[in-house]
Amino acid sequence: MAQLPEAPRSSAPPTLFRAFATVGGYTMLSRITGLLRETLMAAFLGAGAVADAFFIAFQFPNLFRSLFAEGAFSASFVPIFSQILERDGKAKAKAFAAQAFAVLTVVLIMFCAVVLLFMPQVLGVLAAGFDKIPGQIERTTELARVMFPYLLFISLTSLQSGVLNALGRFAVPAAAPVLLNLVFIAALLVGAGAGGDRAMFLAWAVLLSGVVQLVWLAADCRRIGMTIALVRPRLTPEVKLLLMRILPMAFGAGIYQFNVMANKSIATLVGPGAVSWITYADRINLLPVGIFGTAIGVALLPLLARHIQAGDEKAALHDQNRAIEISLLLTIPAAAGIAMLAQPITSSLFEYGMFTPHDREMVAAALLAFSLGLPAYVLNKALTPGFFGRHDTKTPVIASSVSLVFNIAINIALMKSMGHVGIALGTTISAWINAAILTFILRRRGHLQADTRLKSRLPRIVLACAAMSAVLAVGVMGVDRLLGPVFGTETAGAAPVVLRLVVLAGLIAVGGLVYVLSAFLFGAASRADLAFLRRGRKGTPAPTVEP
Repeated sequence: MAQLPEAPRSSAPPTLFRAFATVGGYTMLSRITGLLRETLMAAFLGAGAVADAFFIAFQFPNLFRSLFAEGAFSASFVPIFSQILERDGKAKAKAFAAQAFAVLTVVLIMFCAVVLLFMPQVLGVLAAGFDKIPGQIERTTELARVMFPYLLFISLTSLQSGVLNALGRFAVPAAAPVLLNLVFIAALLVGAGAGGDRAMFLAWAVLLSGVVQLVWLAADCRRIGMTIALVRPRLTPEVKLLLMRILPMAFGAGIYQFNVMANKSIATLVGPGAVSWITYADRINLLPVGIFGTAIGVALLPLLARHIQAGDEKAALHDQNRAIEISLLLTIPAAAGIAMLAQPITSSLFEYGMFTPHDREMVAAALLAFSLGLPAYVLNKALTPGFFGRHDTKTPVIASSVSLVFNIAINIALMKSMGHVGIALGTTISAWINAAILTFILRRRGHLQADTRLKSRLPRIVLACAAMSAVLAVGVMGVDRLLGPVFGTETAGAAPVVLRLVVLAGLIAVGGLVYVLSAFLFGAASRADLAFLRRGRKGTPAPTVEP
């Protein structure tokens, strides 16, 4: 193998804030196109048995994608690749990536073949409530068999993303999910226009999007001389180490998808529509989780791994504090805003076509419950790299196991009295349990200690959110008095779409402005923070502004 030129050692890696802004910006674009995708799905599929079948079928490969691809590979591949890159150079790191790619391909092909063969039996367990609906298990199986091979392509895509992230290239991997949404939107429009089986059109779109994303990242790897060659799979010491770390990390890093799958499985017992209501609410809640949580997790892990490899625990602790600060500064107001505007958001995004006023009320109630856990979801993304960057795979698994058990137990208990809303609330409680466990263990090990700035800013963030919530409450009441039930009632539909969107945008803008002004007024943020984010220069130290 020809020796590749080494990257210049003098070039500094992107700062946490710069990497966060890059990933967050592209992830925001992904979530916006994702909301358009969900809006079209609500209009064309509604929230009945057909939508339930599709969401269960799609969640199944999505679960394993999170376990074997995004969660496990991001958490286990990046530290090993970064260590080889730093110690042995680019050529050795490229060889490791090629071997990992080859072994992963073989394992996933075998896994997909087994699951496809036993798909009816698997779905019979994961969607037990579908047995009550004639033909529902068969329909879900048909859709799932088309979509499941998506796991193979998106897992290989995730490996390429790990290579690019470790080399400080965050933009192209972060933009890849936009392609998934665009393929979905095209399939919905073509399927609706052709008058065909809309759910099946979407199932084939899932598979196609996996191929498109794989090709997209392969092109960027080729541009930087990191094309992953097809080689005969061999269990090298580095690959063995990777596999040993993937299995425990798969569970620990994929806890959110485990919870989502458990939620939907339990929701099949509630009745028709419950799976869809939970799914649509979760999609809205995933907007800030995806933007902030994904950006923080992806940007923080390589930086922490690099600091720890260099023996600079002080820098690692500083980055951990800033990641938590960013998480809370952005997600606490997002949670408060979603809670206050759950019904207006649901009405504006989904109440079209086959989506009824009853569906709106059900989704809004679940969204309110989900929003209470939003800061915890993102905090988990910010805390987990503190373990993975130190090659600790056991502890997050323990925390995730405890959280998952609580999630299932609470969901089943609350479902009896609260229906699908109890499922959403149980997920929120389990997310906070997981965050509390991770925080406690990191603190006890000395890897997490809130600095003066974080301690001072947290109550100020809460105070700014309280001001924003009060203004939003007054704004919603004012809209009802001046314009009537713009976002509908329990028995009546909403106002025309343009009016809904304009009013919702106005409420969000006013609430956001109040929060920003309050944050500066109360000292939750400072001008120095904005100046730093604007500069985003490589190697610029994080601002040390006193609270």
